[in-house]
Amino acid sequence: MAFAAVAVGALITSCAVGPNFKKPTVPAGATNGYAPTPFSSTSSTTNIAGGEAQHFNTNLDIPFDWWKAFECPELNSLVEKALRANPTIEAARASLRQAQELTYAQQGGYYPTIGGDYNVERQELAGNLGGNSPGVQGNGSVISTYQNPNGQPFNAPVYYTFHTAEVTVGYTVDVFGENRRQVESLEAQAAMQRYELDAAYITLESSVVGAAIQEASTRDQIAATEKIISASSRALDALKHQRKSGYVSDMDVAAQEVTLAQIQQTLPPLQKQLEQIRDLIRALAGNMPGQDVPETFQLSSLHLPQDLPLSVPSAIIKQRPDVRAAEETMRSANAQIGAAIANRLPQFTISGAYGGAASQFGQMFSSGGPFWNITGDVAQTIFAGGTLMHRQRAAKQAMIQSAAQYRSTVLGAFQNVADTLHALVADADALKAASATEQAAKTSFDITTRQYQVGYANYLALLISEQAYTQAVIAVVQARANRYADTAALFQALGGGWWNRADLAKK
Repeated sequence: MAFAAVAVGALITSCAVGPNFKKPTVPAGATNGYAPTPFSSTSSTTNIAGGEAQHFNTNLDIPFDWWKAFECPELNSLVEKALRANPTIEAARASLRQAQELTYAQQGGYYPTIGGDYNVERQELAGNLGGNSPGVQGNGSVISTYQNPNGQPFNAPVYYTFHTAEVTVGYTVDVFGENRRQVESLEAQAAMQRYELDAAYITLESSVVGAAIQEASTRDQIAATEKIISASSRALDALKHQRKSGYVSDMDVAAQEVTLAQIQQTLPPLQKQLEQIRDLIRALAGNMPGQDVPETFQLSSLHLPQDLPLSVPSAIIKQRPDVRAAEETMRSANAQIGAAIANRLPQFTISGAYGGAASQFGQMFSSGGPFWNITGDVAQTIFAGGTLMHRQRAAKQAMIQSAAQYRSTVLGAFQNVADTLHALVADADALKAASATEQAAKTSFDITTRQYQVGYANYLALLISEQAYTQAVIAVVQARANRYADTAALFQALGGGWWNRADLAKK
């Protein structure tokens, strides 16, 4: 019976109502590049560490382990720890598996539902019910009330045990494709969760790399600030000594004390920032705040990637997991339109049962015990207060909404890449300018040092020159860190190479 139902269903379910999904077209202007004026293929260069020229290569693919381009073993180790232990990845994987299981559950609607039931009851049937007793059984016994027991003017009750067993088969014929549209919608949601998992990988990797770069920058800024404080402290001591000799006034000393206090005031926020970055790194690695990680970072331990991939604009739509997820959201919403239309049309079901009933277990499928039935049903909602119509309209609006969100996601993706490219170009120029300032400050400091050694400059002038040089060093540290951070942001903006992940490559 089940096979017959499936066969009948297959013959009449050759189409599904509602619009078939069409992949969105590439947005107009996507092939125009990331800016009205094309980017230079090579950034400016500066002759310091981290100042190397970066080349944008449209022929390079993006590896999944893109962070290894920074050539830092500590960074490689920390990212691998985070990928193994961070709960964000575990949660994203569970969401994907949940979506897949829901899809499999909906696919069960393609098949008949088969159930079994066995029931046994002990019953006293009132004599007043007369002919409603089970009657003659297959073994020849009779279960029936009887009249006038011992001459009494009433019927006697009967006591009996009765067994019933049956197998039921039910099948909803998907004539208009409601179930297929629901499956299609859930498959799209599962695919969306697949891309959400990819995005979780990329976000985690970028967060770890970004935190490592922040730590390196903050450590170098703290070191430079401590040098400035030391120089200012020596300048204050020199001024106090000169005041005793009458060469400077109390106002000069007070001004230097203010300067020193202002510089000292900048150190605690940097130290707080370093500790909070370390807290973030421990959390990213799946550790509690009291469980430290051995990896520490300085800018000198990081290498600036020089050959950078730059995907052509049309490839961004395929590479960005957020864009792919938005597309699957559209596909899910489109399928829901078909499901809503099908729900307004007649529903066809076929059901059947086969079983046996007897007063003795072994007699259920002997003579007189078996029974069966087949039922076909067609149901059509005639009036529901407009519920089904409005649900269909709501599904269409959900599709319009998801299409608009898709376009917004695409625009955001292209803007993200463009912003990062602009930042990389500007970072190179900013580092070049900061390096020039540092060199000028270094030259001034060297000249002042020589003048001090031969007596042409006083100690205060020397310390002020040293302080200016150290501040220029901090600016270089910040400019270098910006280049590293925006390089990592470019890998993330281009999709992070999720398509080269090992578990995907095996499929």
